[in-house]
Amino acid sequence: MDTLMTVAELKDRIDTGARTVLLDVRWALGDPHGRAHYLEGHLPGAVFVDLAAELAGPADPSRGRHPLPPLGQFQQSARSWGIRNDDVVVAYDDSGNLAAARLWWMLRDAGFPAVSLLDGGLAAWRAAGFDVDSGEVGVEHGDVVLAEGSMPVVGAAEAATWSGRGVLLDARAGERYRGEIEPVDPRAGHIPGAVSAPTTANLADDGRFLPAATLRERFAGLGVQAGLPTAVYCGSGVTAAHEIAALEIAGFPAALYPGSFSEWSNNAANPVVTGAAPEGDGSGGGRPEGSAP
Repeated sequence: MDTLMTVAELKDRIDTGARTVLLDVRWALGDPHGRAHYLEGHLPGAVFVDLAAELAGPADPSRGRHPLPPLGQFQQSARSWGIRNDDVVVAYDDSGNLAAARLWWMLRDAGFPAVSLLDGGLAAWRAAGFDVDSGEVGVEHGDVVLAEGSMPVVGAAEAATWSGRGVLLDARAGERYRGEIEPVDPRAGHIPGAVSAPTTANLADDGRFLPAATLRERFAGLGVQAGLPTAVYCGSGVTAAHEIAALEIAGFPAALYPGSFSEWSNNAANPVVTGAAPEGDGSGGGRPEGSAP
């Protein structure tokens, strides 16, 4: 299944009656009103997915702000959205798939390959002149059976040494990487050796992913190359999934650090560095032995 599905392809599936499970993952950091936005307007037949409640477990300093939920819990949620084993799932949001990619990655990791992101999301659907519905959508429970472990992941210990054998990408905004601001996590800066690769740079102005060739050039410029292990983290493992989708479009496989910086920065033994360089610039970041402010 392709990583992306265009609005035209989705509309054709709907018009021809091809069974498609549409999932609306409206979420953004600092905006807790995803369900309200969904109720105001969503793709016809789309079911709302609550990222904080259904795509993450409770926040835990030792695992991050959005730790992956237990498999059984995720399978129960997937069934409540109506997913059956042979379905095609299309996920979207209204922010360039920055949130929806979390669901895409989780289903892929759970051994469910028939899932795509709607390129451009709700904005692209509306721009094409297609109707939206409002209110809740009720669906029959599905019977999908999920597993786990189909996508590569790394933990903190691997992230600590990753830059010595591969490329570790930090998908957060540049100012958070550099340590200029940190709105949610206990320390500002980045994991030593990580390269700044803001997720938003994967998107065109209209919220669609950049062409594969453009993404390939972008990531090559950051040091990514065939055969060199690549891993990605962000603040809490959400937008890093978007970067992994972009890397896949570009032809590069990559591992996810699920706990990401929210896990890393909560452990005082983990060093944090600041500045624009992967190893920091000596402007007050972490020391090799690790330091908590």
